[in-house]
Amino acid sequence: MKFGALRGPDGSWLGYDGRPAAVKTFAAYSLQRLGVDHIDVYRIARLDPDVPIEETVGAIAELVEKGYVRHIGLSEVGAETIRRAAATAPISDLQIEYSLISRGIEDEILPATRQLGIGITAYGVLSRGLISGHFTADRQLGAGDFRAMSPRFQGENLQHNLNLVEALRKIAEQKGVSVAQIAIAWVLSRGEDIVPLVGARRRDRLTEALGALDVTLDAADLTAIEEAVPAGAAAGDRYPAAQMAHLEA
Repeated sequence: MKFGALRGPDGSWLGYDGRPAAVKTFAAYSLQRLGVDHIDVYRIARLDPDVPIEETVGAIAELVEKGYVRHIGLSEVGAETIRRAAATAPISDLQIEYSLISRGIEDEILPATRQLGIGITAYGVLSRGLISGHFTADRQLGAGDFRAMSPRFQGENLQHNLNLVEALRKIAEQKGVSVAQIAIAWVLSRGEDIVPLVGARRRDRLTEALGALDVTLDAADLTAIEEAVPAGAAAGDRYPAAQMAHLEA
C-alpha cells in the first residue's frame, strides 16, 4: 500500500507528506477504511523533498514495531535514498517502473537493491499498454486517460515506439506467443528478485498476461529482444515534465 499523496477537494495536486505524524495518520485511516488490523507492505508514494527519508521510514518502523505494518517499502527513489532508508530500518521492496522501454533502474538502482537484499516490484511492465501489442496509432484517448498527456503516446514519439513494438512482434510470432507475453516474460527473466505487476480491465487480457508464466526465453531469444528494443530506445519521458519532477529515480 502507498500513502502520502495530497489532493484538494477538486482533485487538484498538492504534493506529498512524509512527516512522521502524517505517516501514522495515513496508516490509521487506511486501517479503519480497510477494516484490517495490519498492512502488509507500506510505502510513501513518492519521496517528500521536505522530509528526510530517515524520518519517514523511521515512522513506518515504529508502526512495524507495534504490529500495524509488516514490511517497509519504497517507491520511485534513487540508489542513495535506498541506502539511507535501509540504514534506518529493513526495507523489503522497491516499487518502480521497469519494462523493456523503461530500464533506468539497471545502472545504479538495481545494483543497490541487490546489494541490500531488497526486492523489486515492477510496475508498468507493458508501459500502460504501449508495448502490449494492442495499442494503435489511431486510438482515441479520453481526457482523463493518463496516456493522453504521456510523452510516449504523443505524435512522433508514439510512432517511433510503436515501431519498436512491431520489431518485438516478429519475435513473439516466431515463438507463437503474444507481444504482451514476450514483454512480461522479459521482465520475469531479469531475476527472481523482480516481480512484475500486471493489470487488466478484461478477462482475456488477464489470461494473456498470465500466459507469460509459460514463456521461456533462451539466450538467443534475449539477444533478439535486446536487438529489437535496445536499452534507451524509447522516445519520450515516461511521465509529463511536472510529474517527472516528483521522481527521484
